[in-house]
Amino acid sequence: MSTLFTSDTHFGHANIIKYCNRPFSSPWEMDEALVTNWNNVVTPDDVVYHLGDFAFGHGVAQEYISKIAKRLNGDIHLIRGNHEKLGQSISWRFTSINDYAEIEIEKQIIVLFHYGMRTWRNAMKGSWHLYGHSHGGLAPYDKSLDIGVDCWNFTPVNFQQLKNYDG
Repeated sequence: MSTLFTSDTHFGHANIIKYCNRPFSSPWEMDEALVTNWNNVVTPDDVVYHLGDFAFGHGVAQEYISKIAKRLNGDIHLIRGNHEKLGQSISWRFTSINDYAEIEIEKQIIVLFHYGMRTWRNAMKGSWHLYGHSHGGLAPYDKSLDIGVDCWNFTPVNFQQLKNYDG
């Protein structure tokens, strides 16, 4: 069992392709690539922390998002983002839904929040902070990293990958 992190998948969101210059011709193509990439690295026994903006889009049906969510491997914990109406509508899919979380991996405290912070609990003692929201627009700072799909080849990442990140 591994623990992985991701954010800002924006399943169903046509405009995110243009806003973030994602290399997809449609939201369906994007969603299929995101599901494939997710399931290539996440097993059914893994834990995934999704740091917000799971799904978004005007006119996107809850049934469509539900079908996407059913296809994703892993035990998913949702940290709410600013676009979470659709994500919360499928609350059955998430093991937990919170605004903020602190976890420990390899004796390392990791603060999880949708938004990037420049200070966080135990930052001066070596804790990490993972966030989304900025779609790669906020530079890494100390042990604070954007783990959104736009920064990690549209794929969830594990802590080892984050530790090896050289910015």
